[in-house]
Amino acid sequence: MPDLSAWSTGRLLTTAARLVEQSWNQRLAELDVTHAGFTALAVLAGYGPLRQAQLAELVHVQAQTIGKTLNRLEAKGHIERTRGDDDRRSQTVRITEKGLATLEKGRNIERTLVSDEALLSPELRSHLQAAIEELAEPQRQVRGRSGLHAVEDQ
Repeated sequence: MPDLSAWSTGRLLTTAARLVEQSWNQRLAELDVTHAGFTALAVLAGYGPLRQAQLAELVHVQAQTIGKTLNRLEAKGHIERTRGDDDRRSQTVRITEKGLATLEKGRNIERTLVSDEALLSPELRSHLQAAIEELAEPQRQVRGRSGLHAVEDQ
């Protein structure tokens, strides 16, 4: 094991994130969904139908990245995409019943993924939330607030 005390905070965070992502993907493989797909499903379940660009912003990825994830989710029947009436280039994404069922199974996996008490502490969660908010703020300022609300059913 390398000397982690010499690593920068950024390197520690990205390494921890990669290790968690690998654990997620190994456990979620039984559901035929990746961690990125699980995250997209969770956001859709929480917000309701969203435009693809809004979803990308909420999960903090580029539009191209979310597109690949959505292609996989759509092929498995977890989501549906429809073209916008006002802008044919825009797509609205909705979670399906199958996607909701997969999300629930994934949440059960999530509850067992990290069992170490130190990793479950409210203090660590609070620090991570603050880091995410601080790191995301410059991106929000550059893009401006996009008014992220669910797309109205038409």
